[in-house]
Amino acid sequence: MSGWLRYLQLTAKSKTGVSSSVIVWGVLALLFAAVTFGFLVFAAFIYLADRYDPLTAALVLGGFFLLFTIIALICCLLCQRRTVERAKLALAERSQSPWLDPKMLGIGLQVGRAVGWRKLVPLAAAAILAVGLTREWFGNGGARADDGESGDES
Repeated sequence: MSGWLRYLQLTAKSKTGVSSSVIVWGVLALLFAAVTFGFLVFAAFIYLADRYDPLTAALVLGGFFLLFTIIALICCLLCQRRTVERAKLALAERSQSPWLDPKMLGIGLQVGRAVGWRKLVPLAAAAILAVGLTREWFGNGGARADDGESGDES
């Protein structure tokens, strides 16, 4: 079982590039960016408070951040809707399986009655395994070929 977990871990790392060191450095970069941002906002407040009064400086900065919050929220909602639409399209594409067609199910029932269910179950299991392996092998090879072609066009 640990072989499968290791395979899934390596597959995820190869596709995302995320490891524990990447996460640690990313968190540190985020922390330092937040501190830098805090100092810049503080400096902007001091500048505006010198030029105008402190209440006006606070209101200007508050309005500025409220505007960016609203823009970020709208972008977040648009991205969420786009993600939902893509997921629905992908699910619809996957659900159009020929095995769930009523004609194919009827043919399967007739074959099962003719051959016998006890003989057909091991054959079906072997067929499902063969289809899964074929998809894995040819699916990965096709993705690599597509990646190579798109890299040449750029």
